[in-house]
Amino acid sequence: MRFWKAHAYGNDFLYVRAADAAAPDDNLRVLARRMCARNTGVGADGLILFDTARTPVSMRLLNADGSDAEVSGNGVRGLGALLVRLDAGAAEGTAFDIATAAGIKTLRFVATDDDGRPVFRAAMGQPEHLMQQDVTVAGDTIPLVTLWMGNPQAVWLVDALDEDTLHRVGSALQTHAAFPQATNFELARVVGPERVEILIYERGVGPTLSSGTGSCAAAVAAARYGGASRDLQVVAPGGAQRVEWTDAGVFLTGWAEVILEGHWLA
Repeated sequence: MRFWKAHAYGNDFLYVRAADAAAPDDNLRVLARRMCARNTGVGADGLILFDTARTPVSMRLLNADGSDAEVSGNGVRGLGALLVRLDAGAAEGTAFDIATAAGIKTLRFVATDDDGRPVFRAAMGQPEHLMQQDVTVAGDTIPLVTLWMGNPQAVWLVDALDEDTLHRVGSALQTHAAFPQATNFELARVVGPERVEILIYERGVGPTLSSGTGSCAAAVAAARYGGASRDLQVVAPGGAQRVEWTDAGVFLTGWAEVILEGHWLA
């Protein structure tokens, strides 16, 4: 089975044509777990099944643990990079509509960076159900900003980032009664009006180097409750992405690159 691997800022995904992986859901979940395994598979944060025969192009995302995810901002841009690679005639300015479980996401191929990677500006939609609420986790009451960014998000605005806190709270929230669908979780520190630093715990994956929707959620939380601008850089361990929160919605800009093409033999 032919596959590709792409990543955006270290948030990596495997891509397989849906027709090549046609199988019952239970089999696909096993496939995702096996292919995404870091030691015994290819290794990735998720498996994306895509279909270019449809208009618009469609994708389905399975997390590394085999669970479904509605959308990934980095995963969508990785698919954009693959579409550019498969269509050698795709030029800067080309727009791609991609159908996800969270609706159609439009990518615009805006530039090629100095390393030859395509840069996309992705329309991620408006944040929904944005609120701040106190949630008790392991005996501690935490002020979380919760919202829907195409998927469930919880952001804790903090004065300092701490990986132990990320693991402790992030893992606890996956089975918390306040989040029946589990949730993506970000620790976010507002460094200045135009810069936010984050750590990410992704639902179905665990800690990741980057997250597109997580960057969008952290930017929205920082702008609404942390005094940040609505146009800022969100810096994750894997690098910085630009997030704009406008009247037309949230836009995520950054690169993605295809790094591997191969055949799954197992």
